Amino acid sequence: MADHARILAVLGPTNTGKTHFAIERMLGYPTGVIGLPLRLLAREVYDKIVRARGPSVVALVTGEERIVPPRVKYWVCTVEAMPEGIGADFVAVDEIQLCADPERGHVFTDRLLRMRGLRETQFLGAGTMRSMIASLIPEAEFVPRSRMSELTYSGSKKISKMPPRSAIVGFSVDNVYAIAEVLRRQKGGAAVVMGALSPRTRNAQVEMYQNGDVDYLVATDAIGMGLNLDIDHVAFSSLTKFDGRRMRQLMPNELGQIAGRAGRGMSHGTFGVTGEAPELAPEVAEAIMDHRFTPIRKLEWRNAALQMGSTGALIASLEAKPQHDILVRARQADDLTALRTLSDIPDVRARAIGGPAVKLLWDVCRIPDFRGISQAEHASLLETIFCDLHEWGRIPDDWLARQIKRIDRTDGDIDTLSKRLAYIRTWTYVAQRKGWVDDETHWREATRAVEDRLSDALHGALTQRFVDRRTSVLLRRLKQKEAIVAEVNDTGEVTVEGEFVGRLDGFRFVQDKTASGQEAKTLGQASLQALAPHFNLRADRFYNAPDTEIDFTEQGGLMWGKDAVGKLVPGSDVMKPGVKAFVDEEAGPDVVQKVERRLQHFIDRKVATLFEPLLNISRDETLTGLARGFGFRMVETMGVIPRGDVADEVKALEQDARGALRKHGVRFGQFTIFMPLLLKPAPTRLRLVLWGLAGGMDEFPEAPPPGLVTVPATKMPQGYYTMAGYRAAGARAIRIDMLERLADMLRSEDSRGGFEAKADMLSITGMTLEQFADLMQGLGYKAERGERTKVKPVDQIMEEAPGVEPEPETAEDVVEQIEAEGIAPVSETPEPDAEVPAEIPEMSETEVAPGTPADPIAPSAEPEIYYTFTWAGRARRGGAPAKGRDTSARDAGAHEGGDASRGKPQEGRGKPRGKPQGARGKPKGAARGGERGGKPGGAGAKSFEAKPAPKKDRIDPDNPFAAALMGFKKDK
Repeated sequence: MADHARILAVLGPTNTGKTHFAIERMLGYPTGVIGLPLRLLAREVYDKIVRARGPSVVALVTGEERIVPPRVKYWVCTVEAMPEGIGADFVAVDEIQLCADPERGHVFTDRLLRMRGLRETQFLGAGTMRSMIASLIPEAEFVPRSRMSELTYSGSKKISKMPPRSAIVGFSVDNVYAIAEVLRRQKGGAAVVMGALSPRTRNAQVEMYQNGDVDYLVATDAIGMGLNLDIDHVAFSSLTKFDGRRMRQLMPNELGQIAGRAGRGMSHGTFGVTGEAPELAPEVAEAIMDHRFTPIRKLEWRNAALQMGSTGALIASLEAKPQHDILVRARQADDLTALRTLSDIPDVRARAIGGPAVKLLWDVCRIPDFRGISQAEHASLLETIFCDLHEWGRIPDDWLARQIKRIDRTDGDIDTLSKRLAYIRTWTYVAQRKGWVDDETHWREATRAVEDRLSDALHGALTQRFVDRRTSVLLRRLKQKEAIVAEVNDTGEVTVEGEFVGRLDGFRFVQDKTASGQEAKTLGQASLQALAPHFNLRADRFYNAPDTEIDFTEQGGLMWGKDAVGKLVPGSDVMKPGVKAFVDEEAGPDVVQKVERRLQHFIDRKVATLFEPLLNISRDETLTGLARGFGFRMVETMGVIPRGDVADEVKALEQDARGALRKHGVRFGQFTIFMPLLLKPAPTRLRLVLWGLAGGMDEFPEAPPPGLVTVPATKMPQGYYTMAGYRAAGARAIRIDMLERLADMLRSEDSRGGFEAKADMLSITGMTLEQFADLMQGLGYKAERGERTKVKPVDQIMEEAPGVEPEPETAEDVVEQIEAEGIAPVSETPEPDAEVPAEIPEMSETEVAPGTPADPIAPSAEPEIYYTFTWAGRARRGGAPAKGRDTSARDAGAHEGGDASRGKPQEGRGKPRGKPQGARGKPKGAARGGERGGKPGGAGAKSFEAKPAPKKDRIDPDNPFAAALMGFKKDK
């Protein structure tokens, strides 16, 4: 470097002409290099210098683009691609404050420390770098620059109120697209600028904005890095961004860098927020307007003196610590991550021996991950490239051609085209590397041509999606109150002059949510006026629609197909709900009346159909006295009543009255009085809706899934489980018809002495033994847990016994054997009174069948868990009921088992089960199953006889042959 070489630090806010100053100074020297932060900005500066000096002396070098004429004098590069050791007279690095950037800062710091021009060096950037440059480069001269226009904070504005020539900034692709879509509908369209776009696409989009085809620009923070556009106002749609690792708040200096794009040259600019972004704090807004930001205190650094002797030495040199206090070691970058991954692969490790191979590996690892798929996939691609380069000295043409051919397609949407552009950037970068391909010129042109085609296709897709001149024409016509025509398609979508404005949901117009502001209000009013004929046509179709097209929801809504057309409201009676139609006022009163009449007809017929057995009770004039009163009580409760609630009424009913009610399907169960037909899913669903409606609930509990015997007993409004056809007992609720079946089984058990759960009990409830024990405790029983030795099953014993021929074990084997002997088949299960055949001796648990080896029935090591159930009601005799137990149904319902008050089982039930116990005698009170202290439906101290004597003077009225038997008795 010459003794008189100058180092200038040109610092100041945006719109101070720093870049223009550097270009003018560079063109005053024979040779020069300028490094810029973005590929887009490099292309812009390149085009400007080409216009001044011609393409023959200007080079453009970026990661994916390389234009180097033979007589190059001026190099325009991205900072990462700046050539070293060419001895240029002038060197400039723009946006030097990026030395503090966590991702790329170490590259800018390296240029700050090592890049020098022979005669002049310039570092351009923000004033926050002054102290850092002074510490590291004491000989630097500072050239302050002042902003040429004023920057003012204008607060928050809606997108619909955004002034023309505005740029709205988003920090994600989805956010940018969403804002552009809103501007398309409200303002006619917007240009889109993002850092991921190719220069060709970006320039085409900017040209639309600069030419006035659109008045709005939607961009990422890429516009903050020196892109010079005619912007009057910058609006932030968010104050947070994802920095590659986490979401964080934008710093004031970052906001100032972007806001400074407003007001170019001598034109003043404004900045503010929009959308969901909060207002800027007053001190932050003032700092941006006055360009006062916290100075940078630390710079990112990575060692540039790399050791290429081995991969280990290279990694160690990259991880070296800085020697200066203001420098901090950069976090692990993508290239270092790739190097670590590849160095662990045996094939790569075997090849990367010696300086040239290690240097080649490092060059491959520096290929950027443009695709952004995953580290593993990127490492796999780098491994392939390195092995080919190491083995063949180049990348095979046929393999590279296949990779490019897969990408060379211009069909698809915006996201698809953007991904293909990201993929081609990888091969564009590879083609720019000297010596990696055979014909460098061919592959550079090939990849550039594919990128250009994809760029043009992406520009067309962006324009088609986010620029719609017809929208602006439509809004102008609406404002001028010109006649417009609305159309409704089969799916209910409404278009006005071919533009989508919303959809018809039944008889309500739902406006497109993307419209807002005064334009949306005018659009909605015009749409409703144009829809008036459609409302009348729809009302006629709805009135003549069959009931199968209409339904109600579990929240009381009324649906016509997929459209909500009304809701149920409380009526004069729980079984007579009213309706409210959902109809826009603009449709007119005739449409409202027609829709309401049709809905009322529907729900009246639905109630009459699903509750027909119940309504028949109220219309039966033969019911008199207590029976008629009880029938009306059933109607009021929609066919389900806990027995405890009507214990006195049930006791007062004579058998004739009960018989009359049974003819209507009423079942007098031990726990519940109900109508089995009304437990089906459809009546249950409607009953819960009517119950919730009558109770004034804001949200109706939904019906349990159909077909389940038990459901979890969660916290529900009082009375829910009864209306749903269940009874809560313990942690679960059991369906009431299955509960009555279980009660019939329990009636034959010895509840005082204790009994165990039978397989049939577990089967009808579908529960495990532990769940069944919890259920029984919820029903008032005491469950005692026990363990005993588990005995192996007989079939397992016989299989394990050596030398013993297995006997027929299954029912099918027995039947086949009997049929072979010519004997008529008999039932597998003997009758309760049947005797055990004499030829099969009864053996105790410890006896062994003849011919069986000694001790074949070894107990299982795993203990068997069992529960013994006893009725817990006796423990509370004379005292208060247990806390939380509903004993009303038990105490009052313990008398009904057909006619349980006379000790008989319910209608159609079998004889009591159990071993004969006549020797014990019949305890006092056993004849009346409803005595206090006894179990529900059973005796306090139950005894059994082998053949109990039938009562000769009683005929069970629940017996299906009761009428015939009574007649026979009278005749006799």
